[in-house]
Amino acid sequence: MSSTPPHEGLSRRERERLRRRQAMLRAAQSVFAEKGFARATLDEIAERAEFGKGTLYNYFEGGKEDLLFAVFDDLYDDVHVMLREAIAEPAPRQHPLRERFRTLVVEAFSFFLEREDLFMVLMKESYRLGFSENPEHAAYFQRQQERMVTALAPALEAAMERGEIQDLPAKGVAHMILENINGMLVHRAMMDRHEECAESILHDPEHAADFLTTILFDGLVHPSSAAASSTLSVHES
Repeated sequence: MSSTPPHEGLSRRERERLRRRQAMLRAAQSVFAEKGFARATLDEIAERAEFGKGTLYNYFEGGKEDLLFAVFDDLYDDVHVMLREAIAEPAPRQHPLRERFRTLVVEAFSFFLEREDLFMVLMKESYRLGFSENPEHAAYFQRQQERMVTALAPALEAAMERGEIQDLPAKGVAHMILENINGMLVHRAMMDRHEECAESILHDPEHAADFLTTILFDGLVHPSSAAASSTLSVHES
């Protein structure tokens, strides 16, 4: 996260407007998490934020949908910062890509588990909006995805140059990495909340990180099997 306060350089009036906006977003996040987007009402959000509904419209002219996209904006901003700090920013050679990737998965799972109720709502709404007939909605999620890919790609290119990973299209690899992390989070969200999952890799961020890191960096083929296949190929040639 940036060490510079977001309100630095703002006038008193601007700081107060920012404070009110943040209070409205916190209230919206809370109501969305509890009720879901469809059942949430502006009246309840306004009451929880301790403002009149008319004041909400002064900040979010599009009402509930504008609030939803503002919540998405904040979430994507946080994920972007987490991504850059965990893996995409330059790192000393004693922190190879594999290690930084594992850190990213741990932080992603921890981030998700802290906001699980809200994430479930946002996942549903992102699919609904992303596949709607409104091209602006679809373009919004495409831009956010491209933003994350663009943040991750330079670290992958640097790792390829150092020989840490295979030389492949960096953006394609970035998409694959992000989709694998997202896939595990979606699967975690779909699990029965009353199901005993103490033994599941999805119960603990550290176990999830070990699993996904092993799959992506070591693959599914056992080393002894890979060595045998290599030897066989040499003899056949």
